[in-house]
Amino acid sequence: MRTATDQLRDPHPRSALTLHQYTHPGLGVADGGRQDAIHARTAAGGGDQTPYLIPHPLHVPKTPRYLLRSRAQQANLATISYLPPLAQANTVLNELTGHLEEYRHLIRGPARTLWIKSLSNDLGRLAQGVGTRMPTGTNTIFFIRPSAIPTGRKVTYARLVATIRPTKSETHRVRVTAGGDKLDYPGNTSTDTASLTTLKILLNSVLSTKGATFITADIKDFYYNTPMARYEYMRMQLSLIPDEIIAQYDLQQLAKDGWVYIEIRKGMPGLKQAGKIANERLTNHLKKYGYAPAPRTPALWRHSTRPIVFTLVVDDFGIKITNQQNADHLLNALRDLYTISVDWAGGLYCGLTLQWDYLNRLVDISMPGYIKQALHRFKHPLPTKAEDAPHKWNQPIYGAKQQFAPDVDFSPALSPSDTTHVQQVVGTLLYYALAVDNTMLVALGDLASAQTKGTSATLDAITQLLNYAATHPNATVRYHSSDMVLHIHSDASYLSAPKARSRAGGQYFLSSNTTDPANCRPNGPIHVLSKILRNVMGSAAEAEIGATYVNGQEAMPIRTALEEMHHPQPPTPMQVDNTTAVGFANDTIKQKRSKAIDMRFYWIQDRTKQGQFIIYWRPGAQNLGDYHTKHHSPAHHRLIRPTYSHSA
Repeated sequence: MRTATDQLRDPHPRSALTLHQYTHPGLGVADGGRQDAIHARTAAGGGDQTPYLIPHPLHVPKTPRYLLRSRAQQANLATISYLPPLAQANTVLNELTGHLEEYRHLIRGPARTLWIKSLSNDLGRLAQGVGTRMPTGTNTIFFIRPSAIPTGRKVTYARLVATIRPTKSETHRVRVTAGGDKLDYPGNTSTDTASLTTLKILLNSVLSTKGATFITADIKDFYYNTPMARYEYMRMQLSLIPDEIIAQYDLQQLAKDGWVYIEIRKGMPGLKQAGKIANERLTNHLKKYGYAPAPRTPALWRHSTRPIVFTLVVDDFGIKITNQQNADHLLNALRDLYTISVDWAGGLYCGLTLQWDYLNRLVDISMPGYIKQALHRFKHPLPTKAEDAPHKWNQPIYGAKQQFAPDVDFSPALSPSDTTHVQQVVGTLLYYALAVDNTMLVALGDLASAQTKGTSATLDAITQLLNYAATHPNATVRYHSSDMVLHIHSDASYLSAPKARSRAGGQYFLSSNTTDPANCRPNGPIHVLSKILRNVMGSAAEAEIGATYVNGQEAMPIRTALEEMHHPQPPTPMQVDNTTAVGFANDTIKQKRSKAIDMRFYWIQDRTKQGQFIIYWRPGAQNLGDYHTKHHSPAHHRLIRPTYSHSA
């Protein structure tokens, strides 16, 4: 296996002894414990043996033959066949075996020295230093005797998080974290974090504000150095601790039954309260400089007088600035307490790659390499032909008076391991779909509703979705400048989900402030709804009305976020393709049997009267929400995909 340094030096190895060819070196992996996507391409040490040194014909990659419709699709699939390894939250993926390896495995591999030194550095940083290369530490932890632990206090375990960060000075990184699941903390531990929708609104705001640009900043060791009034305790196996730490802190004398006990006096990753107390410390610090969270949008921050707005995800700042003076004001405020790094290009945030074109007021967001790594992680073989539909499609019987629902699935139930596999695939692809490829949402919704009681048909659906991802691995969303007015296309499909349920769909985008919203210029979506309605709808009209209700509910916090970013909102135009739904929302129909409609849906009627929404009709072919409500044929997916995913 190649080191990260080797990978950066030569991302395209030609040796027949190497299993994978690297398409490009990639970027660093996100810190553990976050929602953002893994976006690293890394190479790491292995296990007990080194089979990668043994010549074998399987080590020579062969290009499969694909039955594809275009050279572009063939190029997409060809690059997927040779993948670099992947760094997970606490494991490193062995590029040969596909196994996720932890620290205890990595120290038996070829990069043993690097991993051990990294753990020494982290323990020294947490404690009181290590050797002459780090004479002092942060006094976060102290090694103690077991007898020093107060009576009744729980002792948790130490978790070693191994990652490879090619862009960092220390490429092989080990971080000691506390097993917070074993500890009891009496206080509140929840912390606000910015949503993807809030971030996408901010990106649009940058494009739509004259002279504005986007930068990112990151706080180093955010969870550390926060004083705690209530100490916590953990233990660590003596056999895992590097010899130089054992000697410097005389741990042989402190250990008991092969364990070393540790008192935690300051915040560190893994503790339940670590994020909360670190966030409170940041909030109190920035308050002195005039910065405060917005009242109603989580993790959206503003200055009391300056035109600075930023989102906060753990310790990552996405900042909208209009001049250098304002940028320096915020960054210097952070530097007064923290060590920070700044990316003035604003090219990477929350796992998203951002390509800015300020001249034309455009930005493209994407997640390059994410699908390739996911396929490698799940050991998914490449499809022999292109898959253009993310889900199965039941072709209607044309000319028939009745269209019947699919038969009940009586195929064998999944084993626990297969169920876990389904859940992992759904979780991995869901963030990607919400971020850049909303064409997967209907399929993921079906799989999420079936994952706890999955059958072999569920596995078939997973295979088709992964094949679709392999065929279309490079989704991109493009935003352009606008008047920052929210527009919604709402739709529903009647009885399209199992157990006679209906599905609501909606596409939300920012466009012009016009008296004719049907003719406004579409923009990239800031939010997409694809949701199975919980209750059984009595008619197609009720399903459409239910969709307007659900989309209206989803729109309220978006309207609030826009206003808190200083973009006042007129009544939000909502396009539907059902005249009864329009009449119901605008209270222009005489209700008879429709009086039985779920009483909650009258909410949209009240909000329309209050001037918060304008509900209008246009044909279904013009409704962008239709795509997210039902299963479509592969031909329709091929036709419509460019509408939902930008192609450069």
